[in-house]
Amino acid sequence: MTQSEMTQCANLDWLRADAELNAVYRSAMEKMTETDAYLPEGLKGAVETLREAQRAWIPYRDKACDAYGFLARGGTMEPMLVYGCRADLTRNRIDELRQLEQGLGN
Repeated sequence: MTQSEMTQCANLDWLRADAELNAVYRSAMEKMTETDAYLPEGLKGAVETLREAQRAWIPYRDKACDAYGFLARGGTMEPMLVYGCRADLTRNRIDELRQLEQGLGN
């Protein structure tokens, strides 16, 4: 397998993880919407908090993985490392969002 092929595989893996993240995020947002619906007015904020967390997480993921790419800076392996890192961090985030989606006691 060539480096180009390995990079393409890493990119496809990252794209699959990103698609799954988007689906799980939507589901977690539904759960947060349900949470906000039963909370008293002064305690609401689950939806906005999750939205803000996700908006902060995306640039974190991207910059953390760009930094990881410096292990092979300027080389043909750099994009593969970045895509692989993005896939790994995205899978970790999927697990975190699933916990929110499932709620306590599950």
